[in-house]
Amino acid sequence: MTAAKNIIKDINSLPTQYQEFYHSIAQVIPKERIVVDPVLTYAYGVDASLYRMTPKIVVKTRNIEEVIELINEARKKKIALNFRGAGTSLCGQSLTDSVLVVMTEGWQNHLVTDNGNKITLQAGVLGSLANLYLKPYARKIGPDPASTSHAVVAGIASNNASGMCCGVADNSYHTLVDMKLVFMDGSVLDTADKDSCQNWKQTHKELIEELENIRNEIKKDSELGQLIAHKFKIKNTTGYALNSFVDYNDPIDILKHLIIGSEGTLAVITEITYKTVIDHKYKASALMIFPDIKTACLAVMKLSRPLVFAAELLDRVSLKSVEEKEGIPSYIKDLPDKATALLVEIRTSEEKALYQQIDAVKDVLKDMHTLRPIEFTAVPKEYEVFWKIRSGIFPAVGGMREVGTTVIIEDVAFPKAKLADAVTTLRKCMDDNGYSDGIIYGHALDGSVHFVFTQAFKTEKDRLQYKKFIEDICEFVVKQYDGSLKAEHGTGRNMAPFVKFEWGEKAYKIMQRIKKAFDPERMLNPDVIITDNYELFVENIKAMPKANDIIDKCIECGYCEAHCPSHNLTLSPRQRTATQREIARLELTGENNALMERFKDEFNYLGEQTCAVDGLCQLECPLSINTGDFTKYERSLHHQTEQSQHAAKFIDEHFAGVSSVMKLGLTGANVAHSVIGTAAMNYISKKLHKSSEGKIPQWTEWMPKSGHTPSNVLTAADADKPKIIYYPSCVTRMMGPAKKDYDQRQLNDVMLSLLKKAGYAVIIPENLDKYCCGMPFESEGYFAIADSMSANLEKMLLEVTENGKYPVLCDTSPCVYRMKKVMTKKLKIYDTVEFIYDCLLDKLHLEKTDETVMLHITCSSRKMGDAEKFKAIAEACARKVVVPEKVHCCGFSGDKGFTNPELNQSALEHLNEAIPTDCTHGYSNSRTCEVGLSAKSGICYQSIAYLVDECAHN
Repeated sequence: MTAAKNIIKDINSLPTQYQEFYHSIAQVIPKERIVVDPVLTYAYGVDASLYRMTPKIVVKTRNIEEVIELINEARKKKIALNFRGAGTSLCGQSLTDSVLVVMTEGWQNHLVTDNGNKITLQAGVLGSLANLYLKPYARKIGPDPASTSHAVVAGIASNNASGMCCGVADNSYHTLVDMKLVFMDGSVLDTADKDSCQNWKQTHKELIEELENIRNEIKKDSELGQLIAHKFKIKNTTGYALNSFVDYNDPIDILKHLIIGSEGTLAVITEITYKTVIDHKYKASALMIFPDIKTACLAVMKLSRPLVFAAELLDRVSLKSVEEKEGIPSYIKDLPDKATALLVEIRTSEEKALYQQIDAVKDVLKDMHTLRPIEFTAVPKEYEVFWKIRSGIFPAVGGMREVGTTVIIEDVAFPKAKLADAVTTLRKCMDDNGYSDGIIYGHALDGSVHFVFTQAFKTEKDRLQYKKFIEDICEFVVKQYDGSLKAEHGTGRNMAPFVKFEWGEKAYKIMQRIKKAFDPERMLNPDVIITDNYELFVENIKAMPKANDIIDKCIECGYCEAHCPSHNLTLSPRQRTATQREIARLELTGENNALMERFKDEFNYLGEQTCAVDGLCQLECPLSINTGDFTKYERSLHHQTEQSQHAAKFIDEHFAGVSSVMKLGLTGANVAHSVIGTAAMNYISKKLHKSSEGKIPQWTEWMPKSGHTPSNVLTAADADKPKIIYYPSCVTRMMGPAKKDYDQRQLNDVMLSLLKKAGYAVIIPENLDKYCCGMPFESEGYFAIADSMSANLEKMLLEVTENGKYPVLCDTSPCVYRMKKVMTKKLKIYDTVEFIYDCLLDKLHLEKTDETVMLHITCSSRKMGDAEKFKAIAEACARKVVVPEKVHCCGFSGDKGFTNPELNQSALEHLNEAIPTDCTHGYSNSRTCEVGLSAKSGICYQSIAYLVDECAHN
């Protein structure tokens, strides 16, 4: 069935009011941003919680006008809406079975004001990007959740998400300045605009009056006022922010603070202004080991901000989960069973003050019994080891869990004075309910405690076990310790049935009145925070069937998504995994074979063809899962036929001939371009590419000319020089410069020039055209052929290097990444960046060019840890270097830029906005990446070697 027919069928399968809704919004929002395909709605509906719901429609909005239109149409049709950012929330607040509205792309504007003391951000800006914009001012936003690099600011504010260091004082509630909001009646309020506030008050008198009534009632009720004050002395994200009625008098101030932590149930945050906090330059950390949890908690009682910024509690089970990991201090595994750690961090703006505070902390804790002396370190490499322990705990539990189980992270908070007893009770509760292998850790400085455990949901017995455990937790947290059932993660669907239990009848009725005043029809994120369904927290639990060993450990946190090149085109790694799990579930249950076949069919393009297999997801994943490896495995399944294997083997055995044919093809394309011109070439190429369904590559005016293979140039004068083996990659040998490139020399010639200037004797292996590292074949899933080719290359390199005596330089980073991964460690293999930085910079006399240059750090360079070296080289050669903060993988992926150019275009969507007007050159270290970067930007991208050679005047 064609895609067009599928869409019509999908629309017609919706309930009537959703069909009408679709056709109405399609008048104002492009249809490609309105999703009804059941495979995509399933994939886009996934979030980081233990729940799963599939929206009927997903809409990707890009501006406030679209949001208003959506709300107005939904109100008319009585259709529920859920507005979502990155989907990293943990309690089910970003799920719906109605209409999911995504607010990420298009919501990216920011404005820094008041010398960095304030920042205004649109809804879809990542928390880490906000901090990057503030870095020149030595400031940052207050909230610092673990998901800062992956969560968007509207989500951070909607959940009142905090973190290790921000405490209560620097969370979104306390650092909020203003907001721009859209309400369920379609009205807009900009709290920074006096006229907007005045007009909104006039048009919403009933809502304003209700807010004032609630404020007055709370102020008259001393018992309720005291309850609210007590609740918000510690971290609390259960229910609505009733403290806004105590802290503020003006109804607009009350309203905007009430929106913080309301999880999209009252209004839509489209813009937020924060007052920022100091980003301290100097830091020191200590891992303090105490004999038991109680002693550690008593030590916390002696610590507070600003003396220390963080004090992370790590129980013995949590320490045990990471004690075998690489880099973890050996003494950890020898600690006694009850030992507990506090990871303490100090931050200051001046170096002298740092050491003064270290002495002060030691003095405060001098009477506390520790198992090891308290020692702080201000050396980043040393204290990063401590924080590696902390960051590795949650992934360790997720990685060790049994396939088919769900990893669940809950968070509660207690008054600090009760922390020691409360944590002891929590451990007993976990043990009593069958979760003795669960771990406890948290932000002890704030009385905030996380506990992580794994749970199967295969049987009714499993569900009841989880239900009883949560009920037991609620009972002792509230009744015994006056704690918060949700400290940081938000109420969501998970804790909505218990809001009344924590707050009591009187406070809960006020929350119900708040919801009714803002959203009388309960159409904004229904059942989140306010619900009549007690069973909600054990309904719609995710199925986690076995799908594939490579991805089975995925916890669907979404940390992989921000850097994924296909995320805004088709699917992210998380969505690929979720889709595969649904295929596995459908196969297991047999409940809908037609749907299962559709999932499989569509995954071919959505999940496989448009995956760049770059592996950046592995760098972001807390479990180090490389979804690209799964894609390669899926591709390998298509190559099981004798015909496919024969073709691959033929290429392997006749690689020199195949290379020649490819060179001829590039020469032919260049000749045709010269004859018929750019416009005609573009037109014909697009037609051929489309009619061949991507089999004929898409031509661009930056298509390289044919390359050449260099030969040995050693002379007698080279006898006493240090030797280097130069292995030009097959891509470099095949692809020369493009017709429009700034420097028309072949990269081989540039490398030889550079090495000669640095005083090296260069040895070029013979019969080069026979050799390839196997990278292109590995990417396509031809693993045996890839290994055969790399083995042949390895054998040749061992011979020419005299068994590793001389270093090897290869000019293409993806090739070097594979070579280092699969070849013997006897070979000392360098890529261009690593060799220039480590071996050439001190041998070259560089004169900076007075230019602004773009720098693209390839995925391979990032994975090899060369990003900083890359920047240092460029900064040594150019006046100004720009590394676009929103560009990660270019999406060219070897040949994908030719066969699926839409992947390259999507991955580089934000490239051009980052290029200064005076910039005409860009640099990287992979020829195919450079082709895609040039085609997208219109400026010449070439290897970083060209820039260094231009600036080297030896």
